[in-house]
Amino acid sequence: MKDLSGFDLNLLRVFDAVARERHVTRAAARLNLSQPAVSNALNRLRAALGDELFLRAPQGVVPTSLSLSLMTPVEEMLDRLQETLAATAPFDPATSDRVFTIALSEYAEAVLAPPLFARLAREAPGILVAIRHADRTNAHTLLEEGEAQLAVAMLGEPTALYTRLRLLPEAFMVLARPGHPLLDGPMTLERYTAFPHLLHSPNGSRDGAMDRVLQEAGHARRLGAVVAHLSAVPEILLGTDMVMTLSSRLARQMAAVHGLALRPVPIETQHMRLSMIFHRRFEADQGHAWLRRLLLALAREVVADCPAEGRRSERAAEGSLA
Repeated sequence: MKDLSGFDLNLLRVFDAVARERHVTRAAARLNLSQPAVSNALNRLRAALGDELFLRAPQGVVPTSLSLSLMTPVEEMLDRLQETLAATAPFDPATSDRVFTIALSEYAEAVLAPPLFARLAREAPGILVAIRHADRTNAHTLLEEGEAQLAVAMLGEPTALYTRLRLLPEAFMVLARPGHPLLDGPMTLERYTAFPHLLHSPNGSRDGAMDRVLQEAGHARRLGAVVAHLSAVPEILLGTDMVMTLSSRLARQMAAVHGLALRPVPIETQHMRLSMIFHRRFEADQGHAWLRRLLLALAREVVADCPAEGRRSERAAEGSLA
């Protein structure tokens, strides 16, 4: 079929529902249609495309090769159409059932997700927020390919097609196990770099925020391990002589929950900020704008929880590139 002039595009909604459900009766329920109506629409689509599309199976239906090749483009087209229509429709978070996919770094997820989901439960119970992992290596790709509607991470300046908002200012602290030799004496650069360091790096990089700072001061640290997930950090620190430099908010949380010791970083650092980046096509989307405002408000509340730290980090972040 090459000419779409006589094609009923409503049939694609039926195709998408059957493809997702792999069952005609469940697809009918998804569309609020009767099962005969869906079967009739499928027969019309089969005639138009010259293919069976879905074959009967014991537990429902299975797609043909043509059907498999159509699933992704049809799903993407319908999702984009729904996004476009949603952008111009009135938005009420209390009654909305929209799904937002956002990309967050592990740190952004740790500090923003708990208050975000608490607010959603109170103010927008029908809204679903799905979180994907983001860092500087994949955030822009997720946004460009429509896999996420906004990203929050330590991100550089985007292209002109994207809007960037700065969020949390960052300070750092050092974590170590109780009784660690580093705790017995002044926190100097020499003593700080004398012990192996644990680095959290989801993308596997061995360059952390502190390495350039130390290099400029004529020092270097030795890595003892690199981990992809923060969940592994407390047990590693408790069982070794490694130390870790981490954003102070997460460091304080880990220290309180796992009984780790905290010390200040023994060198002045130029702190970075989390950035929120989104495509400019979402600027007029009322639902997207509501979510952006909510995340900005939550970030301000996080800073307010540590006012002295926030002021120190704000001063350090002036003129930074983050």
